[in-house]
Amino acid sequence: MESRPPLPPFTTESAAQKVRAAEDGWNSRDPARVALAYTPGSVWRNRSEFLAGRSEIEAFLTRKWERELEYRLIKELWAHDGNRIAVRFAYEWHSDDGRWFRSYGNENWEFAANGLMQRRIASINDLSIAEGDRLFSLAAR
Repeated sequence: MESRPPLPPFTTESAAQKVRAAEDGWNSRDPARVALAYTPGSVWRNRSEFLAGRSEIEAFLTRKWERELEYRLIKELWAHDGNRIAVRFAYEWHSDDGRWFRSYGNENWEFAANGLMQRRIASINDLSIAEGDRLFSLAAR
């Protein structure tokens, strides 16, 4: 059986490790790699889209990163309990016409015993920004 430590129930330290691993994965912008962090039957709500299973997740992420260029994400642990973690996040990206955005949101995660995410509920809002207002550029690190 697949396993992705740390495993629930989460401590503050292990929940923070899970959040950092998710941030690193998403910043890779590799849909196949990211999809492996989810159970084969994982269920998502992302904005107004509802997804089920790794193949839908991978297809969604492929579309997302074809449209959200130079994507850079920051995640922060908000709360945890048992097999659940809540995070807040912000990410920046630009459209193919050069307009920049910062997207803010919250996610609720639920994990299977093997440490793979089985449910992800995301609420996200977008803010148009000037390129000079970016906070998360790789050059700034």
